[in-house]
Amino acid sequence: MSKLATSLSLFTLTVLALASCSNAGTGSIAIYWGQNGNEGTLAEACATGNYEFAILAFLPTFGNGQTPMINLAGHCDPYTDGCTKLSSDIKSCQAKGIKVLLSLGGGAGSYSLASPQDARNVATYLWNNFLGGHSPSRPLGPAVLDGIDFDIEGGSNLYWDDLARYLKAYSNKGRKVYLTAAPQCPFPDAWIGNALKTGLFDNVWVQFYNNPPCQYSSEITNLEDAWKQWTADIPANKIFLGLPASPEAAGSGFIDVDDLTSNVLPAIKGSSKYGGVMLWSRYYDDQSGYSSSIKSHV
Repeated sequence: MSKLATSLSLFTLTVLALASCSNAGTGSIAIYWGQNGNEGTLAEACATGNYEFAILAFLPTFGNGQTPMINLAGHCDPYTDGCTKLSSDIKSCQAKGIKVLLSLGGGAGSYSLASPQDARNVATYLWNNFLGGHSPSRPLGPAVLDGIDFDIEGGSNLYWDDLARYLKAYSNKGRKVYLTAAPQCPFPDAWIGNALKTGLFDNVWVQFYNNPPCQYSSEITNLEDAWKQWTADIPANKIFLGLPASPEAAGSGFIDVDDLTSNVLPAIKGSSKYGGVMLWSRYYDDQSGYSSSIKSHV
């Protein structure tokens, strides 16, 4: 073989290797855990090695003078301090480098903010009871969560920007407070659109499901157009593609593994703001094995 042929062969191999790498996993997977008692423990979820973010769902009652109350479905009873046992699980996840966050809101709940002062009160409560502050009644025990997720799907669209500012200010206490959000893919989000403009959010996992105008169907145009708008207009560090982990996990918007890896991810991974994939939820992912199937491509 001539030197030229050898050089060309090496060049071809290099190009193929680079092409392969471009489709390899460079993003993260975020998972929601907490709304099904049959999904296994939080420690078990983190032990899979599939997730970089574990989001505890939910704190559905807070604001407007209400006593905040966490709801982790069948996992534990917060009324008898039963959720404090999760502290060791949270620390186990964090020891693996996984960020653990508490999600505010959800699709069903009683939450709203009445004023900027109310937002400040909620931020103080969250800091003292879940983050780096101190309280005699921490619902999840002594473990210090990494941040707060905004899954606001009702109530009012007011003062969420104030809550984000007050929470982010606690980062000045020494330990970074991560802020994330799960808006719907129609842009701008009806509930937290203004809050997302603050530039205070680290990761935004956009729900590209139960939203036919901007989710994937047989073609990618609607999703791709929405993705470009989100990445262009939202000053977040990273934007994630939010998906159901199985067809049963949502009313619509599930993308099968082949379509995701061959059509959707290649179309969106070129963005410098691409962060990875968010999945709802651990229960459905445990049933389907979706995260295991997509991990190397994300």
